[in-house]
Amino acid sequence: MQQIRHYILFPSHTEGMKLEKVLKEQKIKYTIVPTPRQLSTCCGISIMYNKEDEDKIKTLIDMHNVKTLRVSILWIEK
Repeated sequence: MQQIRHYILFPSHTEGMKLEKVLKEQKIKYTIVPTPRQLSTCCGISIMYNKEDEDKIKTLIDMHNVKTLRVSILWIEK
């Protein structure tokens, strides 16, 4: 069985922590995880989030001028 995971990748650790603070304040569920090497060899952290929060998170990224590399999905075998 496959499962989709949603990630936000950052150019730096600082930008990841900036978004983490905003998500925590807004009470949006997320997990800080190591960036999967299948997605990038950039900054070592990513934020994994639930698909249903994606539009809200994208709006917050724009409102708070958080720099991201991209939003990505990864299929995981379970």
